[in-house]
Amino acid sequence: MEFCTKLLHDKSAGRFQNGATLPPISQVCAFSYESAEELEKVFAGKAAGFAYTRISNPTVDAFERRICELEGGRAATACSSGMAAISSALLNILGTGDEIIAGAGLFGGTVDLFRNLKEYGITTKFVTHMTIDEIKKHITYKTKVIFGEIIGNPGLDVMDIRSVSELAHENNIPLFVDATTATPYLIRSIEYGADIVIHSSSKYINGNGNSISGIITDSGNFKWDFDKYPVLAPYKKYGRLAFTARLKNDTWRNIGGCLSPMNAYLNLLGIETLALRVERICENALALANALEKTNGVKVNYPALPNNPYYPLVQKQFGGKGGGIVTLRAGSKEKAYALMNALKYALNATNIGDTKTLVIHPASTIYLNSTEEQRINAGVYDDTIRISVGIEDARDIIEDFTQAIEKVNGKE
Repeated sequence: MEFCTKLLHDKSAGRFQNGATLPPISQVCAFSYESAEELEKVFAGKAAGFAYTRISNPTVDAFERRICELEGGRAATACSSGMAAISSALLNILGTGDEIIAGAGLFGGTVDLFRNLKEYGITTKFVTHMTIDEIKKHITYKTKVIFGEIIGNPGLDVMDIRSVSELAHENNIPLFVDATTATPYLIRSIEYGADIVIHSSSKYINGNGNSISGIITDSGNFKWDFDKYPVLAPYKKYGRLAFTARLKNDTWRNIGGCLSPMNAYLNLLGIETLALRVERICENALALANALEKTNGVKVNYPALPNNPYYPLVQKQFGGKGGGIVTLRAGSKEKAYALMNALKYALNATNIGDTKTLVIHPASTIYLNSTEEQRINAGVYDDTIRISVGIEDARDIIEDFTQAIEKVNGKE
């Protein structure tokens, strides 16, 4: 099946109880059984079933299976947010003395998380660009994870997943990718060598800005060294799925960052239109970037523009589609604020991947707690505006930004 058909007709998208085309919302805390013996078997993993929604839930399970299928993975774990997904995935294998190598242009919340991990003795070595030349300089026996965003948010640097994964695997290190901005529609990153794929599914997967959630997909391909990753040793019998076995039965389960059944259901609704939305968003983003590039008074960054250094990689990995984020520099913080305030359609909000076009001033919001160096590495300056392009008519989006820029530059 092609991608759009897969969204609607793949195995996990089949009929549910009573012929329903979507799973029922199991909005309950616990599930009862006829006997204590039955419940014991479910808790011990010796029988299929659900016991408590923090541990598993039919609606959440349906969402996990759908994402796992779309990504081409072996198992998926849904979380209460994208940040819960990242923190659970990392803490599942890391401990005191371990190191992460990560791209410096990460989302501000992820940078803040890595700062918090230092309190647990887990340190991060940031590289300016996620290239093999930069990464290999920092690999030591302490390196346990290589982590990067496929398309940086908001810096818009693009990772060559295949080359980075090859370097990681040569050194027996798993590659964790945040694929939120790329989505499985633009790239199935497991096919390019990613081992653990993480999404803030609040964004493009949901698509309507109505549910906070995250999800971790395990490729099932990485051959875990149980001496190097001793916390996985008790799950050795699960082989290449030891990561998910520990995640489900220990780290994620005990941290408690589970997804609510209602949010899982809303995500399942959003998934059905993922391809249509992302296709339209990418078309609109490229149209807006092309128009703004010809507009005086702003500097535009979008990876699918021919003059962008990542243009060749965008053609190779994403078939020419550059994602839904465009950034521009207005010349000063005051001009950036004035431009944003002059917009008629675009909303000043912190989300991305919504159906509506959204704008935000990253330096004063999502990078508020970052150092100046961290902001520069992420492509965030005092005059930077991040645009999450929506599905409106491209002409209206372009006209909205054009009139705002002209107003700020004194042409009205």
